[in-house]
Amino acid sequence: MTEHPTSHEGRQPLAARPQERARPRQEAAAGLPSDVPGPAGGPAAATTPAPDAPPQPAGPATAGGAGHPDLLGGTDHPNSPGFPGGTGRPGAPGAVALAVSPQHPGGGDTSARREGDRLRFVGAATRRIARGIDLDEIVLGLCRATVPTFSDEILVYLRDPLPVGDERPVAPFVLRLRRTDRLRLSDLEGEDLVLVPDPDPTPAAELCEVRSGGALAEVLRGVRPVFGDGAAAKTALAELLGAEHPLPGGLRAILAPLRGRRRVIGAAVFLRRPERAGFEPNDLLVAAQLATHTALGIDKAVLYGREAYIADELQRTMLPDSLPQPTGVKLASRYLPAAETARVGGDWYDAIPLPGSRVALVVGDVMGHSMTSAAIMGQLRTTAQTLAGLDLPPQEVLHHLDEQAQRLGENRMATCMYAVYDPVSHRITVANAGHPPPILLHLGGRAEVLRVPSGAPIGVGGVDFEAVELDAPAGATLLLYTDGLVESRLRDVWTGIEQLRERLAATAQLTGPDHSPPLEALCDDVLDMLGPGDRDDDIALLAARFDGIAPSDVAYWFLEPEDAAPGRARRLARRALARWDLEELTDSVELLVSEVVTNAVRYAERPVTLRLLRTDVLRCEVGDDSPQLPRQRRARDTDEGGRGLFLVNRLARRWGATRLSGGKVVWFELATRT
Repeated sequence: MTEHPTSHEGRQPLAARPQERARPRQEAAAGLPSDVPGPAGGPAAATTPAPDAPPQPAGPATAGGAGHPDLLGGTDHPNSPGFPGGTGRPGAPGAVALAVSPQHPGGGDTSARREGDRLRFVGAATRRIARGIDLDEIVLGLCRATVPTFSDEILVYLRDPLPVGDERPVAPFVLRLRRTDRLRLSDLEGEDLVLVPDPDPTPAAELCEVRSGGALAEVLRGVRPVFGDGAAAKTALAELLGAEHPLPGGLRAILAPLRGRRRVIGAAVFLRRPERAGFEPNDLLVAAQLATHTALGIDKAVLYGREAYIADELQRTMLPDSLPQPTGVKLASRYLPAAETARVGGDWYDAIPLPGSRVALVVGDVMGHSMTSAAIMGQLRTTAQTLAGLDLPPQEVLHHLDEQAQRLGENRMATCMYAVYDPVSHRITVANAGHPPPILLHLGGRAEVLRVPSGAPIGVGGVDFEAVELDAPAGATLLLYTDGLVESRLRDVWTGIEQLRERLAATAQLTGPDHSPPLEALCDDVLDMLGPGDRDDDIALLAARFDGIAPSDVAYWFLEPEDAAPGRARRLARRALARWDLEELTDSVELLVSEVVTNAVRYAERPVTLRLLRTDVLRCEVGDDSPQLPRQRRARDTDEGGRGLFLVNRLARRWGATRLSGGKVVWFELATRT
């Protein structure tokens, strides 16, 4: 549909047309009726083409002059000649200046021009409303498209709460004032005669409970817009707006129900001031069109909002709420969706504590960034957590993830990086399934791309995965990421990896050779290399700072599975505590070590391991080759045993048992400072 040449999108600013600013006041002073046409050679004739003439594009070459900013909502101007209720000048009260076509001096085609203006206005207004995505944008589009083009004031009421889809709305039926817009002329004369927002709030009721069988309920049930001069409409408006709200008399109010696909979801009230021409019967059709497009847009916006909420909740539950803080390593992470309109994806990260103070670091990427990808990602992440709890080697974890992806269906492809860090040995074991290689940032500022086998993506099937063991010196930082960080339409993945490596090295040099950059600031600096705008893919980032555990803080022994093992374990633990100046823990440690080692010796066939770790807590780990996990039970008064784990549970700060591929580990922790 072609825009009217006199719409304000292509109008000349008011300050450039002094003859038009002066003429409406002269007409009003002369008392010209609203349907008297202006002179054929006047300004109105210059701005309105004949109805049978070809439309002229708005712009500098047309009578509208230079393009005007979207002051009144980007629709046909209310006071352009020929528009119902128009005045020939934006917002000015008084007479209507209608153009007379040179081909029809008598102005007999006035009705046809008015109908054309209405059609152009409805087309521009509905396009304005349709541009909105969320609820506020749609309501704002309705207000900006109609004030003051169609009405001097609009009030939009919506159901509270708005029903979503097929759900049954709650009772009672309550309408809440969502937005009200009104404009007035500036009090300044001359060059500054412009439309400005009216600062005075509309004295309308914020809430309205629609009474069953009342006048408002009957009007809303009828769906069609009605004039405000009827008895039922007056009662309905008084019920909606409140008895204290003054309503203009005559045909100066339209009440238009807003009906979505299944039910009434609100109402819009269009008002005109007394100095402006009243609404005409055809304006009811205009109001019906505006109300229909607005209601359908609101319906879709509510459904979209619910879908976005579900997507956000799905993504939030699939990713960890917070990262653990295991001994000897600090962690930080980031996740960025591909765009604001697609907040779910298949990228994930995780950090899983393992026995022996180790930690598993996982980053993966499922193909696509849809809700299906997020669901598959959640299943793979849960599988990885389960496999990590079994303490399987990294290559075995990827092998089982590959089998799981094949069970989920065809074309369930994903890449994954799985690494296990041991703070005692200062080593890291890495296995890769088609994922970009990690980058290790050393303490001195050197950044290197680790050489790990590339491997095939998860879901291919029938592929062996390899693992490599690398040094993880204290103070170094390992960066795991997904390809959205380094690959885009403007660069290939290896160019992006090299840029990331250079960025990490430059950031580390700013903190000096003896200090590592803070993890949170490092993650933010890495993401800054992306630049503004939407990304091609979502991004998951996991950074791990290796602090390690010093050898002087570790004590490790092998104990033969014999009756003398508990006594030897008590003596070894007592000597280690004395060396660490932790004698105040001697009694508790001896008692708990004796109980745990006794249980291990009872079922073990190979030597039992005992390890003490001193960090911010004292951790004791006892391992044996029996896969049966101990469980706490309440012993009877006549039982001779069964109280060992009860003592551990009462005296230790934390305790637990983890099944390994070759047995189990039972551990407990005690606070080093009381």
